[in-house]
Amino acid sequence: MSLVPLPFVFFVVKLKIYVMAIKNLTLDVDGLNEDFLRGTRLLAITAPIKKHIFCWQLNTIFGLDFKLCSEKEIPIKKKNRNYFFSIYHSINPNNPSMEYILYHTQYDGEYLLQEFKHTDFLWLIRGDIMEEEQLNWIKQGIKTINGVQLVAELTPEQIKSKGNLVFDV
Repeated sequence: MSLVPLPFVFFVVKLKIYVMAIKNLTLDVDGLNEDFLRGTRLLAITAPIKKHIFCWQLNTIFGLDFKLCSEKEIPIKKKNRNYFFSIYHSINPNNPSMEYILYHTQYDGEYLLQEFKHTDFLWLIRGDIMEEEQLNWIKQGIKTINGVQLVAELTPEQIKSKGNLVFDV
């Protein structure tokens, strides 16, 4: 009969319990998606304009600083091909707790949100509660950009593929 040192036996037992606990964990993806979009305002924008020009115009009109987050593109794999959707990020200079995320929703014939194929951009606003008149001011400002065809507010409930919008900010 061979004797196993007591600390080793304790380690093996503890490791087995730990592995069993991990096997029972599940990730609530729907909950994560809901948390990411909770309290946000979403604007769907139809504007067949180059994305960098559109961002520059938004920055000029609203005094923002949208910058490309090249390390945070959203990758989607379809038809054995990878598609990468650009994300732009800005903070409200007058209210640093207000965050703006601009998604470019089309890439090489594919769509970030299949249910909104005619949308070119999605502007997600989160942080402090935005009053209706503030949101209307933003919508009116966007409509002044040459080439903008439509600006419409969406609710998170209207978006089926919420997971495509979630990323680590």
